[in-house]
Amino acid sequence: MGELWPVPDVLAYLAGRWRTERSVRDLASGDEGRFEGTTVFEASAGGGLLSRESGAFTWRGMTRPAERTLRFEPGATPAAADVRFADGRPFHALDLSSGHHVADHPCAADLYRGEFTVRDRDHWRTVWRVRGPAKDLLLTTDLTREPGPRPAPSRPAREERS
Repeated sequence: MGELWPVPDVLAYLAGRWRTERSVRDLASGDEGRFEGTTVFEASAGGGLLSRESGAFTWRGMTRPAERTLRFEPGATPAAADVRFADGRPFHALDLSSGHHVADHPCAADLYRGEFTVRDRDHWRTVWRVRGPAKDLLLTTDLTREPGPRPAPSRPAREERS
């Protein structure tokens, strides 16, 4: 897979527009699907970034529009972020200081384990393995930066402590 690309400022790295391609495999049934679209990371009013993913999802021969919104809030260091669902519920932590991160998200009886790998300044990948009583999925997403200006992320001022 190549060398890892450390990210000193995760919000600055993610800001902008990315081409998004995801394969979805149901390991129990053998069904396969595909999402193709874009993800735009733009400054949010409260600090951090809003991630807006939109495109088309094909599953079992049917293609439908699909979208989701996540919030990437500043973490403890610039290389880290707290990822939340659009409604503010916690999803997972993200620390790309080494260019690689593994995160878990329990969801009812299922466990989502995500692996995040930064390949270079314009390419990163997420792989989610979902296991539970009713799910056995592998979701692999490749993101490629689209050309154009990179908006500055919104970061709240940090308090000085004496």
